[in-house]
This record gives sequence, C-alpha cells and structure tokens, in this order.
Amino acid sequence: MQQTLDWIDWTVLIATLTTIVGYGTWKTRGRKNAQDYIKGGNTSKWWTIGLSVMATQASAITFLSTTGQAFSDGMGFVQFYFGLPIAMVIICLVFIPLYHRLKVYTAYEFLENRFDLKTRSLTAILFLIQRGLAAGITIFAPAIILSVVLGWNIVTLNIIIGLLVIIYTVSGGTKAVTVTQKQQMFVIFGGMIAALCIIINLIPEEVSFIDAIDIAGATGKMKVLDFSFDLENRYTVWTGLIGGTFLMLSYFGTDQSQVQRYLSGKSMKEMQMGLLFNGMLKVPMQFFILLVGVMVFVFYQFNPSPLNFIDKSEQTVLASEYGDEYRTLQDKQSVLFSKKQKVSLALSKSTDDRLKTELFQLDSIEKTYRSESKFLIKKAVDVDYTSAYNTLKNEVEALKSKPESEAYLTKSAALTSLYKDAAKDTQTNDRDYMFIRFILNNLPTGLIGLLLAVILSAAMSSTASEINALATITSIDLYGRNQKEDKGEEHMVKMTKWFTFGWGIVAIIIACFADLAENLIQLVNIIGSIFYGNVLGIFLLAFFFKYIKGNAVFIGALLTQAIVVIGWWFDWMPYLWLNLFGCVVVITIANILQMLLPKKSQVEI
Repeated sequence: MQQTLDWIDWTVLIATLTTIVGYGTWKTRGRKNAQDYIKGGNTSKWWTIGLSVMATQASAITFLSTTGQAFSDGMGFVQFYFGLPIAMVIICLVFIPLYHRLKVYTAYEFLENRFDLKTRSLTAILFLIQRGLAAGITIFAPAIILSVVLGWNIVTLNIIIGLLVIIYTVSGGTKAVTVTQKQQMFVIFGGMIAALCIIINLIPEEVSFIDAIDIAGATGKMKVLDFSFDLENRYTVWTGLIGGTFLMLSYFGTDQSQVQRYLSGKSMKEMQMGLLFNGMLKVPMQFFILLVGVMVFVFYQFNPSPLNFIDKSEQTVLASEYGDEYRTLQDKQSVLFSKKQKVSLALSKSTDDRLKTELFQLDSIEKTYRSESKFLIKKAVDVDYTSAYNTLKNEVEALKSKPESEAYLTKSAALTSLYKDAAKDTQTNDRDYMFIRFILNNLPTGLIGLLLAVILSAAMSSTASEINALATITSIDLYGRNQKEDKGEEHMVKMTKWFTFGWGIVAIIIACFADLAENLIQLVNIIGSIFYGNVLGIFLLAFFFKYIKGNAVFIGALLTQAIVVIGWWFDWMPYLWLNLFGCVVVITIANILQMLLPKKSQVEI
C-alpha cells in the first residue's frame, strides 16, 4: 500500500501541521508563571473549552479505529457514548463547583484536603500509569498511517510525531494545547465532512444516499440500539448508559488531561457551558464518524475490496507456501463481489425483503472469507503459530473417534481459540488500516493531504493534552508537594517543562513497543476501564461519604486495583462494566475497612 503522495497533498499536509505547531508556539511564548503555564491564565471561553475537550478525546484512533469498527460491525459502537451527556451534567453540578471553589491546579489536590497525602499520591500515580500508556498509543496510531504512506520505519515516525507535539507543548503549556486544539477541531470537522461527501459521490449515481442507508441496513450495519442484557455483548444501550456513564464520569471528572482543559476557563459558568457543549456535540460527532465508515462499506459493495487491508501482509502470504490457498480465496471473493454488486443495485430499486436477506447472507460469507484470509496470513508470518496449529490439528484428528471425550473437547476448544487469535494479531488485524487504504486508493489529490492532516492533527491534539496533564500531575502532585521549601513559580514552570519533555519521550518509547491488539480504540478504552472505576470511586467517597478516612480509602484502592486487574485478565465481564465494578468495589471495601480498622489507625498520616 506504500504510495507516493502528489505534491499538492504534501503541500496541504505540511502547511496544515506547520501552521498548527507554529501558531501554538508563537501564541503562547513567554509564559513564565504557574497560573499561565499550567492553567492557561484562566482566560478560555466556553466554546474554546468545549472544542479543546472534544479534541483531547478525538485522537487519530477515533478516525482510524471508529471508521474501521463501523465498516466491520456497524453503528452499534455509538452506544458506548450514551452515558456521556449524563456524565457532563453530573460533573457540571458536582465536580466543577468544588474544583473552582478550592482553586486547584489538579483534580488530586482535592483528595489531600479530604483524605491525606498518600491517597492523593496513589491516585495521581494510577493516573500516570494509565494515561502514560494511552499517550504512547495515540502516537503509535498516526505512525501506522505514515509508515503505510511513505514506507518509513515506524519507530522513526513515532519519534518525529512525538517531537512535533513536544515542541509546542513544552513551549506554551496548557494555553498552547488549548489554542492549537481549536484550530485542529476546525481541520477535523472540515476534513470529515469533505470525506463523507466524496464517498457518497463515489457510490454509483443511480444509488441515492437513502438507498445506501438501506443497503447498509440490510447487512445489519445500521443497527444502532441493542437493548439486550447479554454480558458477552460489549456494546448495548445498558453498557453505554451505565458502564459508559461511569467511564465518562471518571474520564472527564478525574482525568487530568480533561480536567486541565476546563480548569483553564474564565469562570465556573464558562467551564460548565464548555462541558455541556461537549455533551451535546460528542454523540452526533461519533455517529457521523461511524457513518463515514458505513458509507465506505457501501462503497465496497460496488467496488472490489481486498481480503485484507494490510497490503504488506497480503504480499507476504501470496509469496508463501499458502499463496495458492490465498489466491483461491481471492477468486471466491471476486465471484462473491459480482453477486453483491448485482443484489445491491437491485435493492436500490426495490424494497423486496428477499434481496435484503440475500445481501445479508452474502456479507456473512465475505466475513468468513476475511477470517480465513487472516488465518492464512497468520500461518504465513508466524512459524511458531503454524507449528502449534498443526500439532493441535493432528491431536484433534486423532481423537475424532471419541467426540464426547474430555480430551477431544479440550483440544477442539484450544484449536478454535488459536484460530480466533489469528484475527487479533497485529499483522492480520486490518480494521485500523481500512480507512487509510480507502483514502489513498480512492480520494482525489488534495483531499488525501487534508485527511492525513485531519488524522495527524487529532493525534497531536490528544497527545499534547496527555503529556501536558502527565507533566502537571508529576510537577504539582508529586514533585512540588514533596518539596520541603517553596522554590518559587519560575522554578516550578521550569520543572514542568522538563517533565513535559520527559513524558513526551516516555510516550514515544511506549509507542515504539505498541501493538494494534484487536482494535486501537478498544485498547485505549480497555486501559482506561481498568483504572477509571477505582479512581472515580475514590472521588465519590470524598464527595459523599464524609465519615470515611484516608487509611480506609488508601488500602481499599490498592485492593480494588488488584481485583480489577485480575477481573480483566480472566475476562469476568465486558470491559465497560469494569468502570462500574471498580467504583462499587472500592466504595464497598473502604466502608468495610472504616468499620474494621482500629481507631488509632484511622488517624490521618
């Protein structure tokens, strides 16, 4: 898939990124006091706060993974965000008034006032762990893009992208992040609207937008709401409203990368209006991005698509001993495409339910072909996997005469699991490559450069917020709080800049070791869900359980984090429920400990 960009695309891409970095550096030069550098001088208006909050959450992963998620599974992922508006209202009523009254620089300062230093430090450290990992992934996502486009080494690209972000974030602090994010969001909105218009235009002229929706609906891609109570289903109305609310409460209420965005507000009212603005726009924005992915799916009902969107992986398997099997699959897919095209065109002129059923069946067959292609790629690129698969396959064949035996059932389950693992492997998992391959192969010159700028702008905005927040927490909650004497604001600004640079380097290192996992956007949310429920529970204890003391919370938080990690590792529940689970567990354990701990141990340290 490596391609040479037209000079116009290069011009658009470089001009956009240079303008953003240059503007952020110039606009915020010379900020020397902590109020300016860390809280942005408290000058931000509500629309700036709202756009900054949205830009922090809208990383490159949003545009790569969300479109890929929609292409594969449809619109159901939007349910993940149903809890966001509820969370925004609660934060506006509870969190913001408290933060504003205490005039805190970080969310965790409040915890020391309410509990003790060790609880503040523990919560800050939990944030540093999860957000440090996420920062690396947000650099890794756009590096994938440019490695595909330019054929450059992905480690080199991680370094270049990371350094670009470090330049203006170190220079201007929170204000630099905020002012650049406003420009980045305009680029993002403009690019995605242009992309949707072009995609619709690429669909055959006789197929209207409503027809395209019907075609997507026939394959289940337009199913938005799922009211089932199946815990195996990751995305339902209930996981969004319950698990999603707890995740968003923790993310927007206690995660410094977001808290720092609205703490820069000119007044409490501006902060609240900024978050409500985000609450109103975020769900429609995610719906729109998912719709772009669905329209790409419709485009491929009328245009041939590869079995796997990772071009390098396809080349590898075709050159291997499994090449003939892969070509056979490609031939089958070509025959299938002809059928899909005819049925899709017929469906655009008819409402016959039989056509919808036929298209659904054809789509199911194509999914099978894609799974088989991933399996062949995995065997071609991984010798150890091939050996393990062949061994298990032979053992299952040998036990076929005893289909009800425990050994047969165990080996068969292991073989099935191994087959599924092939679809999650970095070199076969192509969801996050789908949109970029579509862009490069089908969009006109100029728009390619703009959309690459959109994805990189999103990456830079979220990464800048993250390393800015990581540096602030390290500077204020750990370094500054443990200094024996006040060294002055100029010293704190200097140290915060060094911490910003240091966390930028850490993010680059993590990016160099990152993995696509099953899906990048899911990976980021999984990391958050492992930590966020516990942190939110600590804050809820601080707000509403006035009799709970610091020692009970501190011990309860340590135990809860261990339990949540174990629950995630052994897959006790879909990851979104970990937010509610962690929150309930820490509140329960802290209450029990408060009753059991001797009175002397409840004296604050």
